[in-house]
Amino acid sequence: MLFNQILGLPHIKNHLTASAEAGRIPHAQLFVGPEGSGVLPMALAYAQYIICQNKGGENKGGDDACNLKFDGLAHPDLHFAFPVANSEKAKSHAVSNHYMQEWRQFIKEQPYGNLFDWYRLLEIEKKQGQIGVDEALDIVKKLSLKSYEGGYKVMLIWMAEKMNNAAANKLLKLIEEPPEKTVFLLLAQDEEQIIQTIRSRCQAIHFPPLPEEVISNALIQNGAIKQEAMRLAHEANGNYNKALDLLNQDSEDLVFEKWFVQWVRSAFKAKGNKGAVRELILWSEELAKTGRETQKKFLHYCLMVMRQALLLNYGADELAYMKIHSDGFQLKKFAPFVHENNIMDITKELESALYHVERNGNAKIIFTDLSIRLTRLLHTNATQIQS
Repeated sequence: MLFNQILGLPHIKNHLTASAEAGRIPHAQLFVGPEGSGVLPMALAYAQYIICQNKGGENKGGDDACNLKFDGLAHPDLHFAFPVANSEKAKSHAVSNHYMQEWRQFIKEQPYGNLFDWYRLLEIEKKQGQIGVDEALDIVKKLSLKSYEGGYKVMLIWMAEKMNNAAANKLLKLIEEPPEKTVFLLLAQDEEQIIQTIRSRCQAIHFPPLPEEVISNALIQNGAIKQEAMRLAHEANGNYNKALDLLNQDSEDLVFEKWFVQWVRSAFKAKGNKGAVRELILWSEELAKTGRETQKKFLHYCLMVMRQALLLNYGADELAYMKIHSDGFQLKKFAPFVHENNIMDITKELESALYHVERNGNAKIIFTDLSIRLTRLLHTNATQIQS
């Protein structure tokens, strides 16, 4: 991965290359950034830079054979760990090594992709992947071996927040005192989900969302016309992966918004209408048939819609980037029903549902209960403000 292939983030590129050339390479680093900000491509480029001993701020000028191996993500001193689950390919004790072919395909096709894209590629979106203790044992084994080329070896752990406590405790000592010339790169979207003992041993670099101009220029290079690129870049809110999905009309958000619109419309009709309550129950049953990861992502989408509606309701239009594409539904008209008198309760109910889905609760019961509660909350009157 070349640094010039990474969108924006010149300050982070300069910091990483300058510190590497100065010989100041922390043995454990935590790259934290929102989806679509380029955390994974940056980590790959950085790993290549230090393993191949490149100079001049770009991945060239060092060991040509080493750089060539990185083109195919086949360098023996670059190791990966990422969330997996048992599947037809690995029926028990699944670890990253079982899915290296799919991983290389994922990086080649979707370097800015998210966890849901990865699960879809593996066809495990109905399961909850994790980095477990079997993976931790595998990491310890890999890093106990000497470097193949005598230089640095890098362990890149993608979505490190999916590491369970057993795995984290197993790796704690190794991260604190790794073998000589061994570098841990932990990549995460939510560092708070990583246990404190791991975080305290890592030097953190925080990635901002990508600027609209950077995303729109990249979309134009992908074939979008300028006006469309600017619109999609604004809607993507710093997430290049979402911008690409919207450009290709392949965004999971397009499915989620249909579910959301159907849900909200049924909730509005349900007050005093038994037939509409039946619609809500049927909707809950359909959603319960999808996978846990899909359900979690949908609930995150609902939280985002509610926040955007609240911003619109209180006139902060410049902060509202979301657009609902379903015919006949306008977020601006929905916004007055999300206000100071119910937003906290709506958020609490959505987060509670997310909590129970993550812990393998009965999805049909969770979403039926959430639907009934949402019906009551959307009919809550806004507080009357005295002029």
